[in-house]
Amino acid sequence: MKDLSMLRSIHDSLEPKLVTLFKRQGYSRSDFIADSIAGLAVAIVALPLAMAIAIASNLPPERGLFTAIVAGFLISAHGGSRYQIGGPTAAFIVTVATVAMKHGYEGLVLATIMAGIILMIMAFVRAGELIKFIPYPVIVGFTSGIALLIAFSQIRDFFGLSITTVPPDFIDKLYVYLAHLGETNVIAVILALSSIGIIVLAKQHIPRIPGPIIVVTLSALAVWALNLPVETIESRFGSIPSMLPTPVWPQITFDKLRLLLPDAITIATLAAIESLLSAVVADGMTGTRHKSNAELLGQGIANVASGVFGGLPATGAIARTATNIKAGARTPVAGIMHAVWLFIFMLLLAPLIIKVPLAALAAILMVVAWNMSEIKHIREIMHAPRTDRIVLIVTFLLTVLVDLNFAIQAGIALASILFIDQMMKATHIRAVESEENDPDSIQHKIIPQDVEVYEIQGPLFFGVAEKLIDTLALFEKPSKVFILRMRYVPLIDAAGLHALEVLHQRLHEKNTSLILSGVNAQVRKFIEKSHIDEHIGKENIVDHIDKALIRAGIILKT
Repeated sequence: MKDLSMLRSIHDSLEPKLVTLFKRQGYSRSDFIADSIAGLAVAIVALPLAMAIAIASNLPPERGLFTAIVAGFLISAHGGSRYQIGGPTAAFIVTVATVAMKHGYEGLVLATIMAGIILMIMAFVRAGELIKFIPYPVIVGFTSGIALLIAFSQIRDFFGLSITTVPPDFIDKLYVYLAHLGETNVIAVILALSSIGIIVLAKQHIPRIPGPIIVVTLSALAVWALNLPVETIESRFGSIPSMLPTPVWPQITFDKLRLLLPDAITIATLAAIESLLSAVVADGMTGTRHKSNAELLGQGIANVASGVFGGLPATGAIARTATNIKAGARTPVAGIMHAVWLFIFMLLLAPLIIKVPLAALAAILMVVAWNMSEIKHIREIMHAPRTDRIVLIVTFLLTVLVDLNFAIQAGIALASILFIDQMMKATHIRAVESEENDPDSIQHKIIPQDVEVYEIQGPLFFGVAEKLIDTLALFEKPSKVFILRMRYVPLIDAAGLHALEVLHQRLHEKNTSLILSGVNAQVRKFIEKSHIDEHIGKENIVDHIDKALIRAGIILKT
């Protein structure tokens, strides 16, 4: 019965939000109309972004469209958010460009499929809730670092520089840009700056019309009508297909899997964080609740399919999800329709899409990078405790100067170490002090001679275990009984258990008996499982100070 209940719980946590909504409220014609209109609005925003993200990743623009169509459809169909819009996002640009450069496009496809499988495994082990434990300064640090790298990657097209290959590393890019700065195309710069101006003004004065679609339309018309000497999608990439490609499974070998595993983990981690953050933002805007594990499962399915269909890594897109909500979406069908609309655009508008100038797409991504930069949150953290500032700065610098994979690992590790340091400082081991408002205070008790009473306040874990053992150094002359009050010890780990055992041994060598007082049920369970209670004596482990003092009196009489 218990196993059946567990299976039902797992099934419910993985059931797509689309299915859950259809079961609960059905689906009407008016819902479909509202979702179709919202999907069209999102598709108009997604069209230039999908191409721009692919180009910024040093890949053909159609790769971005394939991703937005295939992954966008599957994320909405199988995901755990009511309003989530999935597809390629700017956060992946640096990782995608680096993996493609190191391992080729086929390597990127395999890494994307592997990431999808990792995401599905995360869903089945219910890791959706664990993402929230990634420290906030780490998220802000690598997000702002990615924003800088995105903006920096667009300098070539923004300034119209004639650079064939741009290196992936930040410093190497800087040297290449400085070497070619004299080749700046003034027309491209004017076009890019005008595009940014149009996006900003459109947001202020006509917010219902997406700025990026205005930019790509007007810039393409300007290049065509005035014959402007700037690079376009057509001049760099030629034509783009008007149909989805035939699905192809990449060649798989053990060596490839081993080589690509770190990149796959990076893609999966970033996809999980980005999608769940987007789902949380959607919940905040609408008052709904997403299903985190179902969302991870949907992301996993979508990334496997995206790789098979010649796309890029995909995740939830915060800006497009917000657009979906503002456009009046009601169910995940809106996300499905956004993918359908994009397919129709690709089918009918491919000959026109290739006329878009790359400077305009670079400007769109510059605005995306600015919106990702987390300036407001960086300012907030800079007023936070020193440890948070250190984690933010280190994660940001590692993201920019090393790589995202290492930055996430190092940021989490550093945050963990600093947190442990704070916990160590918060845990006190000291002689019991009198507290007038505490009915169990030593002030209200009679402490026999030859009895020492000390108290631990806080978790007894590896960070403070040595501190407990060092407590013995405070005694000039050992007492006959040492009472250790543990009423404020909520948890204990293996190092803490070992410290208790060592404490008992050293006290025993001095002919001093150890009594543990105020031990809660959870801590006592671990003490018994480790058989330490057999050494200390079961009768010397009690749940209240009064019992500990009675036991001390018995020991003193023997």
